[in-house]
Amino acid sequence: MKVEEPGRTRLAVLGSPIAHSRSPQLHAAAYRELGLTWEYGRHEVPEGGLAAFVGELDATWRGLSITMPLKPEALRLCASVSDVAEETGAVNTILLGGADGPIGYNTDVYGIMRALRDAGIADPERVLILGAGATARSVVSAVRRLGAEAVVAAARRPAAAGALADYARGLGLAASKADLAAPLAGSADLVVNTIPGGAAAELELDEALTVRALFEIAYDPWPSPLVARWSGPVVSGLDMLLHQAVAQVRTFVTGDPHVTLAEEPAILAAMRTALSQP
Repeated sequence: MKVEEPGRTRLAVLGSPIAHSRSPQLHAAAYRELGLTWEYGRHEVPEGGLAAFVGELDATWRGLSITMPLKPEALRLCASVSDVAEETGAVNTILLGGADGPIGYNTDVYGIMRALRDAGIADPERVLILGAGATARSVVSAVRRLGAEAVVAAARRPAAAGALADYARGLGLAASKADLAAPLAGSADLVVNTIPGGAAAELELDEALTVRALFEIAYDPWPSPLVARWSGPVVSGLDMLLHQAVAQVRTFVTGDPHVTLAEEPAILAAMRTALSQP
């Protein structure tokens, strides 16, 4: 399906920091493959600034990709949200132009699930999650859908770890919390690091920690300090970024993140190629 859209159509990724984002390359590759001349940029928007930014947009804007720290704010801004966005309390995709106002979606959960399945980790029973922000909630939602039975929420702030553990229990998982200031021990099928950038560099890993694989959500810098000293299999956050972006493209093109595009294999290949380039 080669589609030409009359007039100007604009999209962008918003967050802070945003200069490192690979989303413009991914989306540009997808729209080229679709034959769309859509423009996709990036904008630095600090916490608390999303409503003002959206309020200045005109009718040429089709949608927005939302990254940290704006995901909870995006949820409050939208007139309606998907079930997954409501469950996680985070929106990373906003579809504009609707009669009733912006519609919010969470494609991170889909991206996490696809990245883990592609890596052969389709059934992690016990998951250790590092960090307790909006992305961590999406991780909990994703691993529950993959059949996880228990999670450990590890954060430097006990209240944040406790809130994530409570969220997991609300979804029917067994959950406990851990202090990131202490060496991480125990066993898990999967460790998922949601702490941005190199902030996890000082984490101590107890020799008794036994884990099947590490899923490092952050992809800048790469390899992260945690990945550099990890001895087992690693799943890259770029895989999550790729698949959540595919769901965003579906949303922006069809209005529904679940509608598979006819050219999706070719689109996915083009997006993978874009990720492999500097």
